[in-house]
Amino acid sequence: MPVGEDGEPLEPREFARHLRNNPTRAEEALWDELKNKKTGFKFRRQLKLDEKTFVDFACTAVKLIVEVDGAAHDNREDWDAARDARIVAYGFVVLRFKNRDVLDNTKKVAEQIREACEARPRWRY
Repeated sequence: MPVGEDGEPLEPREFARHLRNNPTRAEEALWDELKNKKTGFKFRRQLKLDEKTFVDFACTAVKLIVEVDGAAHDNREDWDAARDARIVAYGFVVLRFKNRDVLDNTKKVAEQIREACEARPRWRY
């Protein structure tokens, strides 16, 4: 976890801001396809679900989370599964894509996300 100038871990709000301001290439490419409702659905990025859980992209209207997994996720299937279970407990569905898939086929990934959104019921808050 990044630390502030005082050497202490960033507070959740600052951590989310850090993640938004320092996206991976894959996150940046996918955000270009998801922002401004290009898929017909509003997405937010680096959304905080709880004190331990920040998600790459979220469409709260259909309760869909999109995670873009880089090298940090290699050989961490158990950790990802536990994290996904936490997310599902909030009523969300999780889609995961590898960085390479996003970078090689950004539009196809965005289309898969749009189709997943269309298949979900819309929630009103």
